[in-house]
Amino acid sequence: MPIIAPSLLSADFLNLQKDCEMLNASEADWFHLDVMDGSFVPNISFGFPVIEPVCKATTKVCDVHLMILEPGKYAEAFQKAGANILTVHIEACPHLHRNLQQIKSLGMKAGVALNPHTPVDQLHDIIQDIDLVCLMSVNPGFGGQQFIPRTLDKIRALKQLITERGANTLIEIDGGVTLENAPSILQAGADVLVAGNTVFKSADPVATIAALKKL
Repeated sequence: MPIIAPSLLSADFLNLQKDCEMLNASEADWFHLDVMDGSFVPNISFGFPVIEPVCKATTKVCDVHLMILEPGKYAEAFQKAGANILTVHIEACPHLHRNLQQIKSLGMKAGVALNPHTPVDQLHDIIQDIDLVCLMSVNPGFGGQQFIPRTLDKIRALKQLITERGANTLIEIDGGVTLENAPSILQAGADVLVAGNTVFKSADPVATIAALKKL
C-alpha cells in the first residue's frame, strides 16, 4: 500500500483548520508541507506560523519539504515546530552529509529532494544515510503542473541504487501525481505519493485519498 501525503500547498488557507480535519479523518498517512523562500524557487509559500499549528492539529506524520537556501540554519526551528521528516534539496546543500547528520541528531527522519534535472547517481555515496528521497516530477515552486514522464526512469534507477546498497530509503514522488498516472509511478518503485490539486481540487477529497491508497 502506498503512503499518501496530501500537499497543503493546495489547501484552502482561509479554511485551513477544516482541511486539516478532513485529512485527519481520511486515509492520508502524512501531511506534506512545502516551504519556499523565493530564492531557491520562484515562489514564497509559508513558514513557522502555519507549520506549527498544523503539526499540533494532527497525529499524522508531518513531512516538511524545504525548498530553501541554507536549510541548516532552520533545521532546529522546524523540529521545534513539529516536523517528523525534514527534506532538503541536494542542489541547496554543498555539505549534504552534514545536513543529514544535523537533521537526524534532532530526532527527525532525513530526506533529500532532487530537481528534475538532477541525476539520481549523485546519491550513490550517501543513499544509506537517507531515509527518504523526494524526486521532483515537476519544476519546484508551483502546484498544478504536469508530471514529467522521464521521472519514471529516475524512479527505476533510484530503486536499483537503493537495492544494490541495501538501504531502507523510501522513494517519494512530488508533482503532477493523479489517479491516472499513480499506478505507473508505483509500479516503477515509488513508496510515497504527494498529491496536491488531485486531492484538494477534487469533488470528494476523502474519496480521492482512499482511491489513491487502494492502488
